[in-house]
Amino acid sequence: MGFLAIIGGSGSRHFDDSEASPGRAAQTPYGATSAAIRRLTLAGHEILYLPRHGVGHRIPPHRVNYRANLWALKEAGADRVVGLAAVGGIAAGLGPRSFAIPHQVIDYTYGRDQSFHEGGESGVLHVDFSDPYCGELRALLVAACAATGVSVLDRAVYGVTQGPRLETAAEILRLQRDGCDLVGMTGMPEAVLARELGLCYASLAFVVNWAAGKDQGPIRMDEIERHLRHCMERVAAILAALVQMGSQTRGEA
Repeated sequence: MGFLAIIGGSGSRHFDDSEASPGRAAQTPYGATSAAIRRLTLAGHEILYLPRHGVGHRIPPHRVNYRANLWALKEAGADRVVGLAAVGGIAAGLGPRSFAIPHQVIDYTYGRDQSFHEGGESGVLHVDFSDPYCGELRALLVAACAATGVSVLDRAVYGVTQGPRLETAAEILRLQRDGCDLVGMTGMPEAVLARELGLCYASLAFVVNWAAGKDQGPIRMDEIERHLRHCMERVAAILAALVQMGSQTRGEA
């Protein structure tokens, strides 16, 4: 059986600061990972953890080496990956401190390495991406939220922007017209690279601010930090429940 891996995002200092073995410094054919992969014990089971932005949140979204991160997690034995995502809320019911398990994604990023197959000896791969997230893992995340008393939207469209700046109000209106419920900066190419590697990948998204133009006044970083802290307390409980449920469905001890 493979490991569950958690890719931590903004606000994941709970995991960064936890006691754990140092893991292995991951050097891959695609360069170095954001940080060393760490082995943590969660709910009595060993998982893998990798901070997407590096320890101390030093790597902006458009500079993350997504290929190295996913490749290294696969090499370390992961077969399921949950990408944590602090996002902005666009849809009316997705204000700060809301949770969602996206079922679709729209990619607005540019200049990011989107594939492990770039022609030449590696060939070209046209991977099916009709349903970008793993249905089995999504269902487990929804169940884990219910088990911990966290209200969650079980279907949402995640719009991925380039960053690191936040969006304009006009850009958010465009995303809304396109059907996006949430906006973030790291959902792609993470999801498609996981698909190319055969990893079961899903996102646990939590809203830390209204998207631009959806609330009165500017977006304030201190408010985002406050909502982040609130959400991360619940994220830890959700992930613990997820690990327990995942071990039961696999018949693990």
